[in-house]
Amino acid sequence: MAMPADPENDAVPLRAALVNALARSDVPLDPAWRAAVEAVPRHRFVPGFYLPVGPRDEKGLTAWEPVTAELDYGRWLAAAYSDTTLITQFDGEEPDWQAPLIRHGGAPTSSSTLPSLVVRMWSDAEVTEEHTLLEIGTGTGYSTALACERLDSGDVTSIEVDPRRLEAAADALYGCGYTPTLAVADGQYGYWPEARFDRVVAACSFRAVPPALLAQTRPGGKILLTLSGWLYGYARVLLTVAEDGTAEGALLPGTVSFMAARTHAAPTFGNPAHWAAGLPDKPRTARHAPERLMAATEEAFHLRFLAQCAVPDAQMVTVDEVVHLVDVVSGSAATLTPLNGEWHVREGGPVRLWERVESVLDAFDAAGRPGPEAFTLRVCDEGQRLWQANMPGLLLPSTVPI
Repeated sequence: MAMPADPENDAVPLRAALVNALARSDVPLDPAWRAAVEAVPRHRFVPGFYLPVGPRDEKGLTAWEPVTAELDYGRWLAAAYSDTTLITQFDGEEPDWQAPLIRHGGAPTSSSTLPSLVVRMWSDAEVTEEHTLLEIGTGTGYSTALACERLDSGDVTSIEVDPRRLEAAADALYGCGYTPTLAVADGQYGYWPEARFDRVVAACSFRAVPPALLAQTRPGGKILLTLSGWLYGYARVLLTVAEDGTAEGALLPGTVSFMAARTHAAPTFGNPAHWAAGLPDKPRTARHAPERLMAATEEAFHLRFLAQCAVPDAQMVTVDEVVHLVDVVSGSAATLTPLNGEWHVREGGPVRLWERVESVLDAFDAAGRPGPEAFTLRVCDEGQRLWQANMPGLLLPSTVPI
C-alpha cells in the first residue's frame, strides 16, 4: 500500500538541494537570503503551473503541459524546487486547475520567477532588514514570502494588478504566517498609502521609469526595475533617488527579462503585409543586418534595448524571411528583405525606422561596443535619458504623470 503524499516533509530535502544548487552558482547568496530560501515552502505558492513539453507543434507553437500534485505528485514537487520559472497564467486568463488542459501557445502573464533571479533581485536592490519595501508584481507570492522571511512582514508591501492572482497569493502567504500589506494596484502608480519606501523592486518590466515610484521613494532610497519595450529589448537599472526627486543609476549586466506591466504591453498592429504595401518600391542597401538585434547573444540582447530607445514605438516581426518594423503611433513602417547576401530596406512614414536603428548601431560601434554597465540612466522633470561617455544620449519614451 502506497504511503500518502506528505509535501511538507518531502519538500525539506528538495529545498536543501535548491539552496546548495544556488550556492554553487554565481548567485549572490548571503546567509540571510540562504536562510530565507531554506525556510519558504515554494510548493505552497505553486499548486498548479505549466511546463513546456516536446517540440513546437505544426503551427510553431509551444505546447504547455499542466502540472499539479493530483496529476503527478513527484514531478510537481520536484519542479517546485527547481531553479525554474513556473508559468501560472496565460493571456490574463485563470486556468481551471481542477481540470487543466494542455495548451498551445499563448503569452505568459503570471509566473513564479526562478528562485535564483528572485534572490538576485533582492541582492541587487541591496535590501536589508532595516528597509521598508514595495514589491511590484506579487505573482504567486513566493518572492514576497522570501522578503517577509528576511524583513518583518510589516515592512513589506506588495501590489498586483490581477485580483485573482493576488487572492491566491494572499491565501498562500497568510497560510504560511506572512502578513505583508497586499493590494490590487497598477504598478506604474506605485502605492501611495504605504509610501515612502526605502526600496522599490519591480517583478515586471516598464517602458520607462514611472514617475510615481520616484515620488514614493525616500531620498537615498533605491529603485530596481527592468526596462523593456516593443522590440523586446531589456535592461535592468538600479536607481538612487536624490533629495530633489531626480534619480540616477547604471544599467546592470546580464540578460534578465520580465513580463511587461500589462498597461505597457505592445498594441496589436494588424497584418504586416498591409503596412508593407504602402512603402516605396525602390529599396536601399542596409548598412547593418537585422541579425545584429535578433541573434541569441548578450550583445544582441543589449542592442535591442538601445535600438528601441531610438524607435520606442516600433515592433518587429519576421514573415517569410522578410523583417517588418511597424510603428502604430506615427504610422511609419520598414521592411528588410535578404537578397544575394545583402539586406534591402524599404521605409515609409514620418519616421525612418531602420535608419534610426542604424544610427544607434553606428554610434555603438564607434564607441567601442560598450556593455550595459557603461550606460547611466538619468531621470528628471525634463525626461529620462540614457548616457554613455562616447555615445549620444538616448531618450526613453514619455511616461504617465504622477
